[in-house]
Amino acid sequence: MGKSLMVQGTASDSGKSILVAGLCRIFHQDGLRVIPFKSQNMALNSYITLTGDEMGRAQVFQAEAAGVEPDVRMNPVLLKPTSDRKSQVIFKGKVLSDMDAVEYHNFKPQLITRISELYQELLAENDVIVLEGAGSPAEINLNSKDIANMGMAKIADAPVILVADIDKGGVFASIYGTIHLLKPEERARIKGIVINKFRGDVALLEPGLRMIEELTDVPVVGVVPYAQLNIEDEDSVALNKVNRLYNTQKELDIVIVALKKISNFTDFNSLSIEPDVSVRYVFPGDQLGSPDILILPGSKNTLEDALYLEESGLAEEIRRVRQEGKLILGICGGFQLLGKWLHDPNQIESTHGSLAGLGLLNTETYFESEKTTTQVTAQSGEELLTGYEIHMGRTENHEEQAFAHIIAANGEAIEKADGAVSADGQVMGTYLHGVFDNSGWRRRLLNEVRSAKGLPPIEKVAIPYQEYKNQQYDKLADLLRESLDMEKIYQIMQGEELKV
Repeated sequence: MGKSLMVQGTASDSGKSILVAGLCRIFHQDGLRVIPFKSQNMALNSYITLTGDEMGRAQVFQAEAAGVEPDVRMNPVLLKPTSDRKSQVIFKGKVLSDMDAVEYHNFKPQLITRISELYQELLAENDVIVLEGAGSPAEINLNSKDIANMGMAKIADAPVILVADIDKGGVFASIYGTIHLLKPEERARIKGIVINKFRGDVALLEPGLRMIEELTDVPVVGVVPYAQLNIEDEDSVALNKVNRLYNTQKELDIVIVALKKISNFTDFNSLSIEPDVSVRYVFPGDQLGSPDILILPGSKNTLEDALYLEESGLAEEIRRVRQEGKLILGICGGFQLLGKWLHDPNQIESTHGSLAGLGLLNTETYFESEKTTTQVTAQSGEELLTGYEIHMGRTENHEEQAFAHIIAANGEAIEKADGAVSADGQVMGTYLHGVFDNSGWRRRLLNEVRSAKGLPPIEKVAIPYQEYKNQQYDKLADLLRESLDMEKIYQIMQGEELKV
């Protein structure tokens, strides 16, 4: 039977996901069979497993750090917001229904037994499970039916490490307030405190560390310095920190249009490892300029984003880029937006019926209730691509050329065209998430753009993206070993009480 450890945070974006990934890497390096677990995740960045099930990307990169294949049981409940009031509720990789906050809050007790059963299955199969909480455990208005923080800690009988982000300010107040808003039995589960994203000399922090230990009777087990590591961040808060300026030291300017309902923005992380590429996001009011490549990312509500592009003026700017002959690429919802029409007669995504798209590809999309969730292998020219599909729509391509030809889906051989390419090859759309993670294809595309600019090709292909990510996980593990008291963390996992 395995051991458990839960990481909870004083707030969203405190660093829970990264800390869980780093701990998974350390335990994996120490020879343990370790996996991540998050009972409930709210995110628009998701992934399709080998079995065709949908789960949050945070548990995917945590599983990668742990050296194991992502398993949908690691993230039983995924909530994908479809509007300001409703979310698509996905359980064990499959869509249940759309619910508003009140409906879901009342539905959560029905999930407790099923989540507990999945957790016990995983615990029996592994040495260690590192659990991640959601938001903060001190959401006292929701705690009566909590399944994500202390509710899950109780199910797992797990000790808790509380992580707080000092970069936001008010770190000691957030730690003290979080702990003292909890019930005594919940407070007793917190066995250690980690302060994250610290800049400066730790010696100046020491008096505060001793005082917060005295005030809470919980030991501080580490202070993690602020670090620049290229590890996925699925939290929507991450979009507030994306780059919005062109690095003029780079030869290629790539723009990603920040859709209002943007999803799977982690599709573009792999572009950052290319030496000649500057990646920036464009929001309404930003200068779009004349990028070498313009990308329309995925969307959780394509019709709403079609209206958003028109109303914000971004649609006009995108059409201008097309007239300039620059390369435009749409992925999933972005592919749908590039077409002539979006049809939603059954109100799967909205109440708008049919809306005009950008009209840059001769395609039409029809939204249907059945969700496509597949891992695929596709052929593009002489190259094999791997990726995954997550979408509700079916797109009819009236262009003469497809983007790629799918030859396998969820491990079974098939033959199916994917996406569309305009007659002049300058507008492309695909349903394949993760297409940029294919290093050879990515370099070939960039070299074609370089050639159009009169630049020589870069012959060297970057290391495979998975190898690059493994390097980042190892760097994260090194950072945590230096800044956390791992001996105390192992003691916490063994059920030992630490003295303050």
